[in-house]
Amino acid sequence: MADRFSKFYTNTNDPASNAFAITSDSENDLANSTRAIYVGTTGDLTVTMVDSGTANTFVTFATVPAGTVLPIRVQRVSAATTANNLVGMF
Repeated sequence: MADRFSKFYTNTNDPASNAFAITSDSENDLANSTRAIYVGTTGDLTVTMVDSGTANTFVTFATVPAGTVLPIRVQRVSAATTANNLVGMF
């Protein structure tokens, strides 16, 4: 398959070109920071944002509906997260 956009500079506003399953872990950062997170099952999403300053500064997005794509740049997803089937996109 030809990727007609492969030679273009990628901007944070561009669509994601890769994805990975997220396992919540309060102690370790994700392998890749996200451009967005897909929430597959309704619940709270507790994360550390990329520019938060410290790894353990968590913010909670409460009661995120299933099927939501949050356009957030995240470095860590807390074990306190109750949302499931999370997919990180970058």
